[in-house]
Amino acid sequence: MRSISAPVRIDLAGGWTDVGPYPYDYGGEVVNFTIDKRVTVSRIDENNLDDIEIKFDVPRGAGLGTSSAMNVAINAMKFPNLDSHNIAQKAFEDELKSGNICGKQDHWASAHGGFQHLLFIGKSVEILPFEPMKSSLNWLRKNMILAFSGTTRDSGKLQEVVWKRYANGDEQVINGLSKIRSATKLMANGLQADRRDLIVKSLREVSRGVDEISSDIQGPFKSVIDNLVESNKVVAWKALGAGGGGCSALLCAPNRRNDVVSHINNNGWKIIDWDYDHAGIITDN
Repeated sequence: MRSISAPVRIDLAGGWTDVGPYPYDYGGEVVNFTIDKRVTVSRIDENNLDDIEIKFDVPRGAGLGTSSAMNVAINAMKFPNLDSHNIAQKAFEDELKSGNICGKQDHWASAHGGFQHLLFIGKSVEILPFEPMKSSLNWLRKNMILAFSGTTRDSGKLQEVVWKRYANGDEQVINGLSKIRSATKLMANGLQADRRDLIVKSLREVSRGVDEISSDIQGPFKSVIDNLVESNKVVAWKALGAGGGGCSALLCAPNRRNDVVSHINNNGWKIIDWDYDHAGIITDN
């Protein structure tokens, strides 16, 4: 039975600015990376392209880009001779056809793997040169917790509300998106220079921008996370994906990881252990 898998991602900065019409109006920019949690598509009948089995390493609707990883894996199976860029494009188009409101960052991350610094201008996607320092990666891996609230969400509903306000010229949404995009360069620079202060500043700026867009995005997490921030156990955090439930990324203060894990578990959330994944699409024959 032939199988193809693609990784899910953690979006650090710039999410929402990859969604149309923002790339056409201002240009979007994102920094993200893939983790060792995958969506695997297996073909049951080699003579029937639609006879497949799909396995998810993390819950769907958790804000980690599972639907995009699924579409990447399906298109990699259907079009084995296509390169990663074109597989990502086809996966994105399929998701739009299914009625989902989505950006492109998830598909490009999943298809290529590793850390990505992506620029979105109109329809185009440009992969910018980007190489985080090993010390940055070690620090991030040690101190960033992936917490699953246990509640999944329909990102399309949140997206629909936000983009309707954007289309109506809502200044609060436009300003929030501008903050999120500006934070991307801080994140890229921080990772490449091992400037941890810039990484923290970027995450905080993203979180502020997201709250301006809609209080419903990160609101469901705050009853648990606010206490960690106020007690200086978490220095920065953000909802992953479109928010409203699912996963959040929490950056712990030095030597406070165990305290944060205990607080998360005591509130009925689940810690998802993770590591980096640099492989992108993997075919298992």
